[in-house]
Amino acid sequence: MKRANNLLEPVADLDNLRLAFWKARKGKSYAQEVLAYQKNLDTNLLGLRDQILTVKVQVGQYRYFKVYDPKERQICASAFGEQVLHHALMNVCHGYFERVQIGQSFASRPGKGVHAALHLAQQFTRQYRYFLKLDVRKFFDSIHHAVLKTQLDRMFKDQQLLLIFGQIIDSYCVLPDRGVPIGNLSSQYFANHYLTGLDHFIKEQLRIKAYVRYMDDMVLWHNERSVLKECQQAITNFVEQSLQCALKPMLMNFTSAGLPFVGHVLRPYDTRLSLRSRRRFVQKIRYIDQKYHSGEWSEAHCQRHALPLIAFTEHANAKAFRKQIIFS
Repeated sequence: MKRANNLLEPVADLDNLRLAFWKARKGKSYAQEVLAYQKNLDTNLLGLRDQILTVKVQVGQYRYFKVYDPKERQICASAFGEQVLHHALMNVCHGYFERVQIGQSFASRPGKGVHAALHLAQQFTRQYRYFLKLDVRKFFDSIHHAVLKTQLDRMFKDQQLLLIFGQIIDSYCVLPDRGVPIGNLSSQYFANHYLTGLDHFIKEQLRIKAYVRYMDDMVLWHNERSVLKECQQAITNFVEQSLQCALKPMLMNFTSAGLPFVGHVLRPYDTRLSLRSRRRFVQKIRYIDQKYHSGEWSEAHCQRHALPLIAFTEHANAKAFRKQIIFS
């Protein structure tokens, strides 16, 4: 595949930077940091353009906080100006990341997502007798900087762009030369791309037709258990040697026993919410209810928070559960 070149000028183009600002602003229009940036928008965008063209971007100004959704995660929120930079980069580079993805990778991609992943996984669960589920141990924290940079170098020829990517990657680490922050737009692209070579290995070398990946959650299906065991060993070797990461203990079972995947449990003709998802739904609905009855949130504000929760449950056999929680 021919490497992409001459991308810095399109990234730094003022129309692209303005589009990046509006994308970064979405959902936080009234945040003080956003309002302050918008007040001097032209000056800030010209400053960002200069940073990009001189390859001296200001990155690494992270604000850290923890979420429990469903397990504890440390989220890194970039300064707003850096968020604009990430959007500007991915406005231009999105297509190059997208063209190396396989069709059965569903995270952080337009037209994909959890529900599309569930739909295909349900089809495979009906067609095959066994599944093998794998995921990477502490995925975001274990991404190796040198491996990621090598992967990006194979895709992009523009050395100035690669230097900017390198500055973003080097601005964060959990262990020396490891880790990308959960919460950055660029991190989503980098993390998804990190496993793209593994996707092609599974599809083209192992010749597994029934395969779905959602970020680092990977599922393979087959009618022969021995084939999946061989695949598991080959994938383990690939992850350890080529990606310098480690897998969690595998889960292999009959599809009829139930496949835990993206917050659901799939059986051939039934999809249920996982226990974690049910607990999360209850906690968040009760939190919204508390905010409404205390007067802190308006009805419209509560609806904006509740509708995505309800939508998440609608692809499972959960109608009775929803009614029980919402109307109790």
